[in-house]
Amino acid sequence: MGMLSEFKEFAMKGNVVDLAIGVIIGGAFGKIVSSFIDDVITPLLLKPALEAANLSKIEDLTILGGVKYGMFLSAIINFVIVAFVLFLLIKGINAAKKKEAPAPAAPAGPTQEELLAEIRDLLKK
Repeated sequence: MGMLSEFKEFAMKGNVVDLAIGVIIGGAFGKIVSSFIDDVITPLLLKPALEAANLSKIEDLTILGGVKYGMFLSAIINFVIVAFVLFLLIKGINAAKKKEAPAPAAPAGPTQEELLAEIRDLLKK
């Protein structure tokens, strides 16, 4: 029973539960981002750009008979798009956050010269 109770204590720690929740939410958020990229951004921006560059079938590009470098290029383009969209999303979230009021400044204390003069005066007495 000792090992079972230790495992229960480990599994119920806040960090483990928080991590599990983060992974689950991250997976769901990943699906939202993928859908946004595949269903909104790609048809609006990427397809016209690829067609203008005559690369509308980029996934079909191969070299040496079977190396699909077009798929690799497509993955790189998708990564850059996802990273940029996430950057914009985080930037928007940060801008929407309520700005915290700056902490009040600490009261100004005596300057170094004033302290030295006070020490000098005390030493004279």
